[in-house]
Amino acid sequence: MDVHRLRPSERQEWARLRTALWPDCPLEEHQQEMEDILQNPRQEAVFVSAGPGGHLQGFVEVSIKPCAIGCETQPVGYLEGWYVEPEMRKKGVGKALVVAAETWARSRGCRQMASDTQVENEGSQRAHARLGYAEVERLVHFRKDLVFEE
Repeated sequence: MDVHRLRPSERQEWARLRTALWPDCPLEEHQQEMEDILQNPRQEAVFVSAGPGGHLQGFVEVSIKPCAIGCETQPVGYLEGWYVEPEMRKKGVGKALVVAAETWARSRGCRQMASDTQVENEGSQRAHARLGYAEVERLVHFRKDLVFEE
């Protein structure tokens, strides 16, 4: 399995996979976030899994954070985004990507990894658990629109 750090020639494929993971995010926002990640190689990395013909099958974005919920050490490696094409799931691609991210974080002095997913994303929760990630907390986020009185 070919898992490696993202190459410049793979940016378009990475954007395609990001759009599959976060379909509600506008392309311009994806492009800005991608540029920000690539401009900060000491704190952020992207690993990809390439299939035949260079077609990307999945990616993981990882960062170094000063701390994370449920972690006891600092700094912490953080899985920011993790996606494998549906037809390649349960074939070891996701695990290989996470192992690459963990190895990178370890090389940056991290002793723990963290991640998050939506409460309703049970597939992602099971995938994390299979790789040894333990759930540490659940959150419900709230919002209220403020009315401006004149």
